[in-house]
Parts: sequence; structure tokens; C-alpha cells
Amino acid sequence: MIELGNEWDELLKSEFEQEYYQKLRRFLAHEYKTRTIYPGMYDIFNAFRYTSYSDVKVVILGQDPYHGKGQAHGLCFSVQKGVPQPPSLKNIFQEIRDDLGISMTEEHGDLTAWTKQGVLLMNTVLTVRAGQPNSHKGIGWETFTDHVIRLLDQRDKPVVFLLWGANARAKTSFIKNPKHKIFTCAHPSPFSANNGFFGCRHFSKTNRFLQSVGETPIDWQIL
Repeated sequence: MIELGNEWDELLKSEFEQEYYQKLRRFLAHEYKTRTIYPGMYDIFNAFRYTSYSDVKVVILGQDPYHGKGQAHGLCFSVQKGVPQPPSLKNIFQEIRDDLGISMTEEHGDLTAWTKQGVLLMNTVLTVRAGQPNSHKGIGWETFTDHVIRLLDQRDKPVVFLLWGANARAKTSFIKNPKHKIFTCAHPSPFSANNGFFGCRHFSKTNRFLQSVGETPIDWQIL
């Protein structure tokens, strides 16, 4: 039984009972027993534990978890303190510096501070095999995260969706409520960041939108 400790428990209860999710659960049980899977099984749903449904102001959608040892901990693009910043995260920090003119730490890449302000850091796929990006694509996680986006779309309080890269942009069709704001661009990966992520100014745009609807802006600075 998954316990998230907030509103997500009730909102996702019926989803966890769906046949596709039960099949996914059985698959993952076997994967964790026979292979190295990231993040650790108790960290899979950290994005939901850290940011409750009604607290969500911003959704950042990643692709799937980091696939290197010790990197993934259930929050997209984030790594725990003591783990070197991956290239995508370095590019995110560079864009924040360029966009907002603020300093960002080079010491760690833990984005937990964002989650406490209402930033849901969710990947479109929540698990991955070690060293094999996209290895758990198509096993059921997309159905689950589609449902999460639909739930957020039902909210009356506006949400900003930051959709970086093709996998994240595919969720656009589930966001129909005109109260919400969608910003899309290339993925911050070194392979694509120069194709539109750098210069997107999503961080300042997000804060301007939040202020326009009477919400407190996000303090993006990580020190």
C-alpha cells in the first residue's frame, strides 16, 4: 500500500487499484529483485510526498529518472547533496542565472527547496534501469502521469506547466483549463539545450504569471 501522507492519497487511490497499475507494480517488483533500478523503491513517489495537490503552483516535467548510481531520488532533475550536478541540471541553473541574474550553487543539486514552494518535480516515467535511459518507457507510467496531469487540470487555482522536451510536451493535450499557463521548449539536456532551452526565460515568465493571479512567486535560487 502506497502512503503519500497528503491529499494525493485519496486522489490517486482508485488509480493504484487499476489493472494497468497492478500489472506495472508486478513488473517493478520483479525488476527491483533482478536488476538495479533507480530511484530506490521508497523514493519513487517523492514528488507527490513533497508537494501536495492543493499546494502545486508549478509543474516541471522531466523525461525519466537519472540512470546513474546515486543520482535519482524521486524529483525530476534533482540530485541529493553530495552527488555531482548532472549536465541537464547545470544547464537549468545556467538559464536561471541568465534569466534572473541570481547566483546558483555549484556545490549540490538538491531541488527540495522548490518542492516546498509548490513546484511538483515529476518525471513522465518514474523509474529506470541503471545505465539505460527510457528503459521503463511504455510499461504503464505514462498512463499514471497522464492521470496526474488531468487531476491538476481540474484545479480551479491556476498552475504553470513547464514542459521541456518532446516527452513532456506530449502532455499538453491533457491541459485544457484556460486558467492554467503552459510554457514549452527544448529539453535542458546538452544535446538539445541550444535548440531553445537557453533563452526560454521560463523562470521569470512563471513568476510574472503567478504574480498576475495573486500568487507568491517562486524563489528559484538554490544555495
